[in-house]
Amino acid sequence: MKLPASWTLPAQIEHRFGQRSIGKQRAMIADGHLLLILHHAPQPEEQTRRGVLFWRQPNGTWECSGGGIGIQPLVKHLEQYNTAEEALQTQYDRAQIAEDYFRILEAIAPLRLAAKNSYATLQTAREGIPDDRDIIDLRDWASDIERNLDLLYENAKNALDFKIAQRAEEQTRLSNEAVISGHRLNVLAAVFLPLTAIASIFGMNVHNGLEDTPVTLFWLVALMAIGLGLLVRQWVVTGKWRS
Repeated sequence: MKLPASWTLPAQIEHRFGQRSIGKQRAMIADGHLLLILHHAPQPEEQTRRGVLFWRQPNGTWECSGGGIGIQPLVKHLEQYNTAEEALQTQYDRAQIAEDYFRILEAIAPLRLAAKNSYATLQTAREGIPDDRDIIDLRDWASDIERNLDLLYENAKNALDFKIAQRAEEQTRLSNEAVISGHRLNVLAAVFLPLTAIASIFGMNVHNGLEDTPVTLFWLVALMAIGLGLLVRQWVVTGKWRS
């Protein structure tokens, strides 16, 4: 980005201005002239920074490289940041799931950095030209935007961390319930496993000589199987055959 051809700046400023790109946001002051190099508010997924220049002459007249005379173009420039911050605040108020907060953090990171550098640039301008009250007001406004973005970033980050912790606790609770359910199933299987095995053996369609035995033998075998099942249950629960 080049300086507008119609601008007449001190050589000290012109020699510090690169020709390949606009570079970082900064303020240049020489012989009463002030040149502000600022970046437009970053748009979502925007990879390159769009720069704009503001020139304040020693008599207090402002000019903008994008067109316009006076302080109003600089005011509109900060309004871009203010509008972007309000839009992110609205997204935060409507966010419900972790993905919503992640999108906010992803969008706020470049905007937060650009706002921080804009404030630092205006603070340098304020120190270089201390008597211009418009610069003081704009510096204070940029400070408010930066602080609001910092608070929004911290709130969104804390909300995302809470959602992640909440999800982890829920997964832990479900895992514990699954372990308890599995343990109950193992205990139930341990009680009836001997009975099921014995019933399967005696239920085979083969002659074993016990077909005509009294019914008392049936109940005796059933009770022995249940007793053995209780011993197996004891072993499953405590790891010992006896308490």
